[in-house]
Amino acid sequence: MLLRVIGWLLTIEAFFMLIPFVVGLVFNEHSAWKFLICMGGTAICGAGLMSLKPKSRDMGKREAILLTGLIWVILSFAGMTPFLFCGTHLSVTDAFFETMSGFTTTGATVLNTLDNVPKSILMWRCVVQWIGGLGIILFTLAVLPMLNYQGGMQLFNAEVTGITHDKLRPRVSFTAQSLWFVYIGLTTLLILLLCLSRMSIFDSICYGLSTMSTGGFSNSDISVIEEGGIYVKIVLTIFMFLGGVNFALIFKACMGDFKSTLHNDALRWYLGIILVCYLLLCLNILIRGLFHGIADITIDPLFQAVSILSSTGLTEPDFKDWGPLAVIVLVVMMFMGACAGSTSGGAKIDRFIILFKFLKNEFYKMMHPNSVTTVTINGKGTPSWIVMKTLAFLFLFVIVIALGGTFLVLLGLPLKDSFFVALSAVANTGIGTDITGLAGNYALVPAVGKWVIAFIMLVGRLELYTVLLLFTPSFWKK
Repeated sequence: MLLRVIGWLLTIEAFFMLIPFVVGLVFNEHSAWKFLICMGGTAICGAGLMSLKPKSRDMGKREAILLTGLIWVILSFAGMTPFLFCGTHLSVTDAFFETMSGFTTTGATVLNTLDNVPKSILMWRCVVQWIGGLGIILFTLAVLPMLNYQGGMQLFNAEVTGITHDKLRPRVSFTAQSLWFVYIGLTTLLILLLCLSRMSIFDSICYGLSTMSTGGFSNSDISVIEEGGIYVKIVLTIFMFLGGVNFALIFKACMGDFKSTLHNDALRWYLGIILVCYLLLCLNILIRGLFHGIADITIDPLFQAVSILSSTGLTEPDFKDWGPLAVIVLVVMMFMGACAGSTSGGAKIDRFIILFKFLKNEFYKMMHPNSVTTVTINGKGTPSWIVMKTLAFLFLFVIVIALGGTFLVLLGLPLKDSFFVALSAVANTGIGTDITGLAGNYALVPAVGKWVIAFIMLVGRLELYTVLLLFTPSFWKK
């Protein structure tokens, strides 16, 4: 049954390859026809797996976790074929890294320049990010309602970000359709608004896909955002912000349920954190004497704060001059991320709310040991098992960064780069520093290091447990 579902997903991925194929034909690229070969190979593999007739169609939690971990790897291997054959001349390691970075919406790249990259490949990078933004399996649940009876809820829980998951509709397939309805609607609106700027239609589509997925892949070595002016920055800031909001809340707001949205603790914290980070960046700009115009203390720091907190990873060209305070704010935002249930990365604000309220209760109980306290979220008490699960997640998040950074140091990367890259990968932000950032990109990382970073990206995107559980002996014991 797992292989058959993988076959469905490979067929869907082959269908999405039609988009860059059409782009290649429009721009008269010779490599466009090679997309047909990649698409055909992927479709044949998918059709072969779909023809399997399993004895049992049931899937439990164990099968859902295994399928979720496998499918992100398998689709990345299938999705890397255009990078191998369609004009980028990447190695297998680099092609897999670029594809996994896209699917996990990390946005880290090994391409030294984008100027000579075929338009079809640039489009494929953005399409891959857009698919991975809301979730590969979530898309399948939306278009294949039959999975509603075959472990659909287990698949939903294994992929969607967050501590707990509420169904918007009675069936999980309807919930998936509702979330994708919001996602597609926002993406379409963003592309239309960008088309009203000085951006070309091609750039508008690419930036619409990569921004709404909070992935951050760019189309050019020169910042198209800067060329687009203040209008483009304002539009992107708004939609990067929306990309960091729980899509279930946006759906409820679209259905007229504004009360749930306005009284949501995570959304209020999200707004508050953006405001604090914005003010700190403004203060930093003024202290360092970088103020040259009104945009320097209005849209630029706000754009940067929303971009990093939502894990989109688009940066201002002069961000390198903003100094150490800006870097500290950046690291905190990368670690924290936006709201659960969004397309953003990081540990998620919802978990930090539980952490801070738990710590507040613990301090109170030091003075009042006999008191009974509870962690309240959105006016409701939180069960102790959710609090413990949240604390364990945050601790494990730090362990992944520590182990990943240590491994990269042993491979020869500088200490600062290693731990920054590990944080950037597990938070799915994609920003580099020094040799992986301003002085170069991820192409300078050793081959083994790229596989390690790709693994950390996957661990971060699937919120740690889904992938790491596969490496525990208890998972394989009935």
